[in-house]
Amino acid sequence: MFETLVRVPPDPILSVSAAFQADDSPDKVDLGVGVYKDEHGKTPIMRAVRTAEQELLAEQSTKTYVSPIGNAGCNALMTELVLGSDHAGRKADLSLAQTPGGSGALRLGAELLQAARPGATILVSDPTWANHIPLLGTVGLKVDRYPYYDPQQPSVLFDRMLGHLDAQPAGTIVVLHACCHNPTGQDLTPAQWSEVASVVARRGLLPFMDLAYLGLGEDLDRDAASVRLMARAVPEMLVAVSCSKNFGIYRERTGVLIALGAGAERAAITTGHLGRLARTLWSMPPDHGAAIVQRVLSQPALRQDWMTELAHMARRINGLRALLADRLSAAAGTDYGWIGAQRGMFSRLPLSATQVGSAREQHRLYMPPDGRINIAGISPANVDRVAAGLIAAVRS
Repeated sequence: MFETLVRVPPDPILSVSAAFQADDSPDKVDLGVGVYKDEHGKTPIMRAVRTAEQELLAEQSTKTYVSPIGNAGCNALMTELVLGSDHAGRKADLSLAQTPGGSGALRLGAELLQAARPGATILVSDPTWANHIPLLGTVGLKVDRYPYYDPQQPSVLFDRMLGHLDAQPAGTIVVLHACCHNPTGQDLTPAQWSEVASVVARRGLLPFMDLAYLGLGEDLDRDAASVRLMARAVPEMLVAVSCSKNFGIYRERTGVLIALGAGAERAAITTGHLGRLARTLWSMPPDHGAAIVQRVLSQPALRQDWMTELAHMARRINGLRALLADRLSAAAGTDYGWIGAQRGMFSRLPLSATQVGSAREQHRLYMPPDGRINIAGISPANVDRVAAGLIAAVRS
């Protein structure tokens, strides 16, 4: 049977990581996979996470199953973190499920949408995270794109985006990057978010918000502002939340799917469907990461320490953005200040696949073929070499 299978193309992001690992050059720089790195190039375990984990190891008395919708405490605390203490006035409308990472939340949300409206159209930004399309499309939803980014300017194509959304029929699903747009780093302004929310509400569209980098753009409240705004504007929405980046628990696979409906009865029905769908996908979600998140967020001292370290991570990323923009501008004689104005881990440079290949071969700079770079892979020690290599690639 397996002889009918054909070779699949390599993942464009993970293959970069593999190539980087195979390179023995001491000058290589990993600008590929989206994980946070400190000034030593390491992805550390956060202080509060380590403490919570040690407490769990000492206190936990069982490793039995939780439930298909996971750790209720983690779900509730993460939802409050996202929607605010007032839950955007929608507490009775909530259906929650813990998932294996933000990817699991996206997939579970897609399965729910397919169950509710088979074959519905779901729009993603152009460009978007590469895994959005297979995660959402392989359940049977029809994936299409809306204009978002002009890499030559570089800027958001806001008028075209808004016009495209305004032309969609009711029931169309729209995937929106809540903050720290991946792969461009180019977010909407608060005023633009207000306009998007108005169009989405007026046209009867269903927003599916991807919140993978909460706290790594500006701060927790400003990064969640778009979600809170949308929750007050529309009757129904989905939010896929990841704990991988902001808690540094990438391999623990911890996320939450938030579904907002119309009233407690509808929320109970939706919760039942989430549990049934989760049972068919992964049966029970992994608990260790969720237990860590619950403990960190429920203990004031741990929560404060986590928030302090997370804020430091965001400041460091934004500082590296400004530093890279300065060095690129100096090396090129052209203004690269737009990189410093972006937010999150990523920026997408106006590089062709050939130029990306040149950056790798000539300067040991590793990035995906679309020119997306992970800002956290830069450090004060390598920024001059990175800038010089990128400008050389642009000119090649």
